[in-house]
Amino acid sequence: MTYNEAAAELEQILRHMQSDNCDIDRLAGLTRRATALIAECRRRLTATDEELRAILSEDEAEK
Repeated sequence: MTYNEAAAELEQILRHMQSDNCDIDRLAGLTRRATALIAECRRRLTATDEELRAILSEDEAEK
């Protein structure tokens, strides 16, 4: 799953949870899935941030 796919699914879950037809019996499952997606997005953002910092550090060291 890509970051964009995870973010899109998270947005879909949020819209569903905010709608009038959100089934209370599915709320816990939706919350679990949203929490997992948030963790995955954070992991990817952190990894990308670290990679970009390393690239910029290498670039500065070469100068």
